[in-house]
Amino acid sequence: GKKKLTTSSCRFLMERKLGAVDYNVLNELRLERSFLDVVISVNGVEFPAHKNVLCCSSPYFRTLFSNRCDSKDKKIFTIPGISPEMMEMIITFAYNQTVPVTSENAEQLLVVAHQFNIPGLIRLCSNFLESRLCLRNCIGICKLAYHYCCLELHLKAFRFILHQFEDLVRESEEFLLLSFTELCDIIERDDLNVRNESLVFNAVMKWIYHQPEDRKSLLRKLLLKVRLALRDSENFLENIRSYEHMRNKEYKMSIYIALLQMIYDLGVKESATPHLACSMAHSRLPNSILLAIGGWRGSNPTNAIEAYDARAKVWREVLHEEDSPRAYHGTVFVKGYVYVIGGCDKVKFYNRVCRYDPVQRVWQEVAPTHSRRCYVSVVVLNDVIYAMGGFDGYTRLKTAEKYNLEKNQWTLLPSMNDRRSDASAATLHRKIYICGGFSGEDYLITAEVFNPKVNQWSLITPMSTPRSGLGVVAYKDEVYAVGGFDGLNRLDTVEAYNPLTGLWRTVSSMSTPRSNFGIETMEDLLYVVGGYDGFTTFATVKYYNKENDKWKDIPNITVDRSALSCCVMSGLPNIQTYAAARDTSGYGICFRPSEKLSYKTNV
Repeated sequence: GKKKLTTSSCRFLMERKLGAVDYNVLNELRLERSFLDVVISVNGVEFPAHKNVLCCSSPYFRTLFSNRCDSKDKKIFTIPGISPEMMEMIITFAYNQTVPVTSENAEQLLVVAHQFNIPGLIRLCSNFLESRLCLRNCIGICKLAYHYCCLELHLKAFRFILHQFEDLVRESEEFLLLSFTELCDIIERDDLNVRNESLVFNAVMKWIYHQPEDRKSLLRKLLLKVRLALRDSENFLENIRSYEHMRNKEYKMSIYIALLQMIYDLGVKESATPHLACSMAHSRLPNSILLAIGGWRGSNPTNAIEAYDARAKVWREVLHEEDSPRAYHGTVFVKGYVYVIGGCDKVKFYNRVCRYDPVQRVWQEVAPTHSRRCYVSVVVLNDVIYAMGGFDGYTRLKTAEKYNLEKNQWTLLPSMNDRRSDASAATLHRKIYICGGFSGEDYLITAEVFNPKVNQWSLITPMSTPRSGLGVVAYKDEVYAVGGFDGLNRLDTVEAYNPLTGLWRTVSSMSTPRSNFGIETMEDLLYVVGGYDGFTTFATVKYYNKENDKWKDIPNITVDRSALSCCVMSGLPNIQTYAAARDTSGYGICFRPSEKLSYKTNV
C-alpha cells in the first residue's frame, strides 16, 4: 500500500522542490497571475498566491489549507485580525524572502510574524531591532522580544540595559515605567555595570520618586539589593544626605531605617564569614578587566598574566598556554582579541605577533612585523594596530608599520623624526602621539604626532624632562607622560599635553619613582602597574584620578616585574572567567516584563 506523507514530510518535499527554484521567478508568476491556486482575503482586499509558496513560509498556512474538509476545493480564505498592509508584507516575504523593515513597521511586523509563525521574518525583524538598540528603546525592545519569544534579541537587549545602566537611568523615560519585579531583576544582577553602588541607590530613588505614593512601600526591599560591604556603609550614610530626595523628612526617615537594617544584616553575615569572600560576594562583575602581561623579573623574562577586577579590588592569575616568556613588548585589545607584539627574551629579539582569544582561551601566531622590535610602542586607532620604533638587536629604530586585522598584513609607514626605543605612545582625537625614549645616544625629551589622514609625522612641543621607559596614555582629552628614566634617575613626575593649546602642564607626582611599567586607563582612572626603581622590580600598583589630581595605592600584582605591558578587555561574554570569584547564590534571571506595560519600542 501507499505510505501516507506526514505534514513534516510534505513540508520537506515542498521546501526541497522550491529550494531549486528562483524565488524571483515565483514572484514574477504571482505578479503575472499565472498558476495561482489560492486567494487570501483581508478586509475585502484579495491577495492571489500559490499555496505551496505560502506553505513553505509558514506552518500557519499549511494548517489553514489542510484543516478544513473543503479546503481541497476552496480557493478563497478570509483571515481576520490583520491589516491588508501587513498581509501584503507577509506574502511579499514568502516570495522574496525579504521585505523592507523600517522604524515605522518593525514592531508591528514582528507581532504579525509571530502570529503567523514565520521564522525568517522574525529573524529579519529581530536583526533590525538589534541594530537600532539605544538608551531610549532598549527596555521596550527587551519586553517586546520576551513577549514574542525572540530569546536572542531579548538577551542582547537585556545585556545592553545592564552594560549601559548608568546612562540609561539618566536618560531613559522607559526606566521610570519598569515594574518592581523588572527593576529587581536588573539591580540584583552580578553583571550590572556600575562603578559604585551609590549609582544603584540613585536609580532606586529616582524610580520611587516618579510615583512616590505607590512605590514608597517598596523602598526597603529595593535598598536591600544595593550591595554595600559593611566597611562602606558609614561613608554611604554620609554621602546620601546630599541626595535631592533626602530633603523630604518622611523619605529621610524611611531610608535611614532601611539602611540601618541593611547594615545590621551585613554585620551578621560578615561575622559569620569573616573572610574576604563576603565582601567580594557583594561586588558586581566588572564590564572591563585590566590585563598585565609578561615582563622581566629578576634576571629572566616571565609569561605571567594577571587580571585585575576593579569592582572586587582583586588580581587573579590567568591560565594560558603561551610558551614564550617575553618582555619589553606591546599589547593591545582590539575586536575581541589581545595582540602581543615584539619584545624579547634573554636571547632573541622578536618580530613575532601572537593573538589571544579570551573567550576560547587559546593563542595563535599571526603575521610578524617587518622589523624585530624590542622596546616597541604599540597603539590601536580605528581597529588598526600601529607598531613604532624599538630595538632590533643592532640599532634603535625610527620606522613604523601598521597591521590590518582582516588581511593579516603589516604595511610600512613613513618613519618618525627621531629614533626611539623605550618610548611610549597613545591615541587621541584620531591621531597618534609618541613621547620620549632612547635614541641609542640620548634620552629623549621630544614628542611627535602622526596624522593618518595625511600619513605624516610632526614634532610637537617637547616634554619638560627627558623620559625613557616612560608610560604614555590618553586620558580625558590630554596625553599623559608618566615616570621613566632621564639618564640619571628614575622619575615619579607626571606631565600632560593638551593638543588644543600645544602645551604641557605638571600633574601630581606618583611619589614612587619607576620606569618600564605597565600603563592603561579603565573606567575614568589611570593605572600604573609594576616597574623598576633602579634597584629592583616591584609589584606595587597605583591609580590616578584627574578629578582630585591624586594617586592612590591598590592591591599589588602577585608577580613583581618590570618591562610588562597592559591592556583592557571589555564586553566579554565570559568576563567572570577573569574576574574574582563570587557567590552566585540567588543570581537573578533576565527580567520578565509585566503584561500590563506597553511594549512600545521607540525604534
